[in-house]
Amino acid sequence: MRIIKINATNSTNSFLKEMAQSSSLDELTVAVASHQTSGRGQMNNSWISEPYKNLTFSIFSPLKNINIKNQVYLNFAVSLAIYDTLLSYDVPKLRIKWPNDIMSDKKKICGILIENTFSHSRIKNTIIGIGLNVNQETFHKSLINASSLKIILKKNIDLELLMNKIIENIKLKISSIELEKFKLIHNRYHQVLYKKGIPTTFLNLKTNQLFMGMIKGVSSSGNIQIQIENDRIIEFGLKEISFAKV
Repeated sequence: MRIIKINATNSTNSFLKEMAQSSSLDELTVAVASHQTSGRGQMNNSWISEPYKNLTFSIFSPLKNINIKNQVYLNFAVSLAIYDTLLSYDVPKLRIKWPNDIMSDKKKICGILIENTFSHSRIKNTIIGIGLNVNQETFHKSLINASSLKIILKKNIDLELLMNKIIENIKLKISSIELEKFKLIHNRYHQVLYKKGIPTTFLNLKTNQLFMGMIKGVSSSGNIQIQIENDRIIEFGLKEISFAKV
């Protein structure tokens, strides 16, 4: 394993992507930045992080034998790796918010961006970008749902130790996917899925309409499955639905 420490970069995912294109990466490689100037999240959202206080890093991992049709389990596995790491720190009321935000109660503490490269029917490699709020104590007023481990646990956390634990857990979880332990990963992810089985208000991003429903799970294609009032289950993709801000 190779770890590259960068004082500042626009995005650790972009850094590793460019590195993979310009050279042959054949081992697990980690890029960690003290200051990330243009961090990226899901749906082209930005990830804002105070320099030197948090973890902003990306992992490049070659993959063995993972079919494209099973890429949703890679998402499950990475989310669970971070969930399990934070569980070992006794972070309370941990949940995974679809598709892969990590929540403590109703506060977001971690975002994940996974970008895969494909070869025929296989996932050739993956770049996993992680933004984890660790020792930051104040957030921009627009980030009303953001929190950090220091705010929650009332103590400073060693960044390097935490990162190493996350990397080891990600390696273990990826190995379980390569060994096709899909049912185990599927069941575990759904056990800790945020708002699962709880009546919740959602916003349909296509119609801009609010509706009530209950999360039943996530499909094999990665869509969220929501049961609506007439007991019908509808699937939504990432850019089709959001939790309503009510």
